[in-house]
Amino acid sequence: MHILVMHRVPDPFARYADNLDHARHRVTYVSTPERAATLPADVPALRLERPGTGDTAAEVVAAVHDLPRPDLVVALSEYDLLPAARVREALGVPGPRVADVLPTRDKVVMKAAVAAAGLRTPRYAPLARALASGVEWTGRTVLKPLAGASSEGVTAYPTVREALDAVRGGAVAVDVDDHEVEEFVEGDVVHVDGVLADGRPLAVQASRYVGTCLGYAQGAPLGSLQVDTPPATVDFTLACLRAVGITEGPFHLEAIETADGPVFLEVGARVGGADVSDTFELATGVHMSSVHLRLLTGESHVPAAAPAAAPDARYGWFVVPGHTLGSRFCRVEGEKPFRDDPLVHRWVQRAPHEPVKTAVTYADADVPLAGVVGPAPSAVLERFLTDLFASVTVAPGEDPR
Repeated sequence: MHILVMHRVPDPFARYADNLDHARHRVTYVSTPERAATLPADVPALRLERPGTGDTAAEVVAAVHDLPRPDLVVALSEYDLLPAARVREALGVPGPRVADVLPTRDKVVMKAAVAAAGLRTPRYAPLARALASGVEWTGRTVLKPLAGASSEGVTAYPTVREALDAVRGGAVAVDVDDHEVEEFVEGDVVHVDGVLADGRPLAVQASRYVGTCLGYAQGAPLGSLQVDTPPATVDFTLACLRAVGITEGPFHLEAIETADGPVFLEVGARVGGADVSDTFELATGVHMSSVHLRLLTGESHVPAAAPAAAPDARYGWFVVPGHTLGSRFCRVEGEKPFRDDPLVHRWVQRAPHEPVKTAVTYADADVPLAGVVGPAPSAVLERFLTDLFASVTVAPGEDPR
């Protein structure tokens, strides 16, 4: 089999070397120059570069134009799911097409599919329609890109009128056709992660956010901790997945807990960001990307169903952002009482001379401070994260040069 990998996710996270049989298959990696160092090093494979400055799908197709047609196109990053569908269509490769991927990338198509299945979603409308004819709610409102990630470009307003007026008056510059407005629903946000094989859940684990993704985009710390995963949560999750057509591979679903039950927020056919993968594996023994790659290539050694985390053996993760500092260097303060706590499983902290990314990222190596905590009961994890976020500060640092 000729396998084309649209490389963006680093090998230590994806584990390509462990889960693709490079001796049995012909494997071609297409990567941007800055990602090339994160390719698997000691495997027989063709490594091609694309510029990384234009349309992803077009660059990939151009990079492989002299090669035999691939049998499989692999894309693990959420940023590459739609481009991968376009690559398959352009090259005539089997697998999900654009129409198949849209319900897991376009937030309007996504919520329409979930609502059609009889599940509750926030009220919403494409921005162009809302501007032309209004919407059916008046209160707190979120303005979102249709295919956004990491809450980039998301803004919140006290009323829907203020949201629409911000667009009409030019206070926020957006592409009207690529955005939606969405009713803000009050409640804790949970994420449910797992992996499916032919529609059957191999592992499912619920977690609750401490902080919000929007808050993180604006500069506040973010984390999550694993919580109970009762049958009702699994049933709701599987119903949402069926509605958008996810039957195979990993998923990351977000929902809002309300007094009337869960409200669907969004879902992706991918592994969650930050340290979701690591905490999931610590709790369940399942590495989602490994299972995904084995399913894609038809390997038989896919694990049996795994239990969710035990009540006293749960894990959490945290990340403190640096993209709003206005500096590539930082000073972390107030962390010392937490750093050596026995609850800490992994602690990653930038030294004053080590740069941080100026764009939104959840990667441990690119932010001032990140880590994993556990195993412990959920309440213990929550107290640790809450105290940590209240105590730690990050300030701009000096360029060491």
